[in-house]
Amino acid sequence: MSSPSAAPSPRRHRPAWAGRNYTLLTGAAVVTNLGSHGALIAAAFAVQEAGGTAGDLGLVAAARTLPLVLFLLIGGAIADRLPRHHVMVAANALNCLSQAAFALLVLAGDPQLWQMMLLSGLLGTGTAFFNPAAEGMLLSTVSGEHANRAFALFRMAMNGAGIGGAALGGAMAAMMGPGWVLAVDAAAFAVAGALRAFLDVSHVAHRAPGGGLLADLREGWVEVRTRPWLWSIVAQFSVVVAVVGAAEAVYGPLVARDHLGGPAPWGLALAFFGVGTIAGAVLMMAWKPRRLLLVGTLCVFPLALPSAGLAVPLPVWGLCGVMFVSGAAIEVFGVNWMTTMHQEIPEEKFSRVSAYDWFGSVSMLPLATAVAGPAESAFGRTAALWGCAALVVLATALVLLIPDVRHLTRRAKESGPRPSPWGSAPDPAPQTPARLDAPV
Repeated sequence: MSSPSAAPSPRRHRPAWAGRNYTLLTGAAVVTNLGSHGALIAAAFAVQEAGGTAGDLGLVAAARTLPLVLFLLIGGAIADRLPRHHVMVAANALNCLSQAAFALLVLAGDPQLWQMMLLSGLLGTGTAFFNPAAEGMLLSTVSGEHANRAFALFRMAMNGAGIGGAALGGAMAAMMGPGWVLAVDAAAFAVAGALRAFLDVSHVAHRAPGGGLLADLREGWVEVRTRPWLWSIVAQFSVVVAVVGAAEAVYGPLVARDHLGGPAPWGLALAFFGVGTIAGAVLMMAWKPRRLLLVGTLCVFPLALPSAGLAVPLPVWGLCGVMFVSGAAIEVFGVNWMTTMHQEIPEEKFSRVSAYDWFGSVSMLPLATAVAGPAESAFGRTAALWGCAALVVLATALVLLIPDVRHLTRRAKESGPRPSPWGSAPDPAPQTPARLDAPV
């Protein structure tokens, strides 16, 4: 019989590994995804309402992605030098201000193309510094044995917010105008930055400055080029992200305008992609495939389906169906990819390797979005979309020729990221079992 003075043990409302940082970062990612998914739709229709053409849509999208190419590597090196949460909060502040200015510009009426490009470029700059820091934080705060479940749950929450963001953003853009959706996105960045300011990093060991920014970048490059599975998949995604991005940022809104009825149906289709990602994350909560990259890469093939569906074009419910399938498939890839990175990359180089990953993946996106309009004029929208689908299939088939992609396996028992083979020992493992997307 227990003593009457004994206090009852507090009831847990979350898994033991989902500590303070994990909860704060998941909450912040949910908030930003609610705003950002709607803002992408709103920005496209703001350009259209201002009289923009397909080429103008591509230029605004390119302005948003070009800073990713220019600043990602620097952002990754800085995130491995400075406290990662400081970098994340500063990036959120920049994104809040740029989106607030974009909203005021659209609400005031008659926004100019160069103004929308400039503000989109500031948004992309913030993202370039945020993404490597966020992914490094995520990869450094959970033990290896819980990595698969932690990544799946985080991505499920993040992508679930994307469902609401895309659906609400499309509906709000149709009913109230895109300016108000951009204003909501600015507020979301402010709230997310405030949450991330409360992260507890007392357990993180101080990082030595190293040999300078260029030396840090060289060390990150060694980690990439000595792993064929890593550089081959990054090269694959440089093509996949470019053509999928062009299809969704430029051709998708145009097909929605001409055949689906405007922004609301397109937002619904994007929301079904989000529903698919949740289904994929639920699957990955329980499934731990042994061949991480083989399973993940096979699940990239369905990313050709949305471009093919827009090329037909399918009716809205058919398009929603292919978006659902592609969302589920890419989520299986995403969890397996993050688990592989956690297993194979030393902790103190997470952000730099993540920056090379992001850099390679988005390097061709500005060009693809910029030439999407001219490609439509030269070949027709239908042919351009079929070309996007074919390139996804070709790039994915080629990466399966790399033996490491086919054979790299999950280690049976993993307590954390493996040490670097190039001399530097990783920081001590966190004292708390928490772990923070990804990317947002």
